[in-house]
Amino acid sequence: MIAMIDYDAGNLKSVEKAFASFGEKPVITRDRRVLLAADKVILPGVGNFGDAMEKLHHYQLPEVIKKITAKGTPFLGICLGLQLLFERSDECREVEGLSILPGEIYRIPDSEGLKIPHIGWNSLSIRLGAKLFQGIADQSYVYFVHSYYLKAKNATDVAATTHYSTLIHASVERGNVFGCQFHPEKSGDVGLRILKNFASL
Repeated sequence: MIAMIDYDAGNLKSVEKAFASFGEKPVITRDRRVLLAADKVILPGVGNFGDAMEKLHHYQLPEVIKKITAKGTPFLGICLGLQLLFERSDECREVEGLSILPGEIYRIPDSEGLKIPHIGWNSLSIRLGAKLFQGIADQSYVYFVHSYYLKAKNATDVAATTHYSTLIHASVERGNVFGCQFHPEKSGDVGLRILKNFASL
């Protein structure tokens, strides 16, 4: 069973629809028992870092998420869900993230001719052997919508990068913990393959 965490900050329906397109039926829940029993767990998210952490705490989910990741269950953060896995964000410096992986979230620097938020398709430089990207060609395009980007502390955690005003750590992978800054559910066949790869772990 794949479970998606419902904390009132997610792009849940579009992710659910993407999984349904290849026969998976994720359970959308915030029930700790269901989440802890799931084979795989997804933390989607759109919106503000501080607001999202407040909602996670409201539903008493940070402790549950840490238990899920600690026991080895494959866990995928999408967009804001990836950012929440890290320590803190420029968007709300006083709010502590989940700190499951080391690193911080920064505002994309202004650059002449580039709009922020970054909305659109960018190609990925993919680390050889990254599990989420099996069968996906290097420099494949995926769809981004964000104003803040990840700078992971450990280069070994970075599964894919892109460049938009600066070098962006677009995907991470450490053990059973995965994350995508982009939206695989909105990234066509490449995105569906990423979600299939996650479902097959």
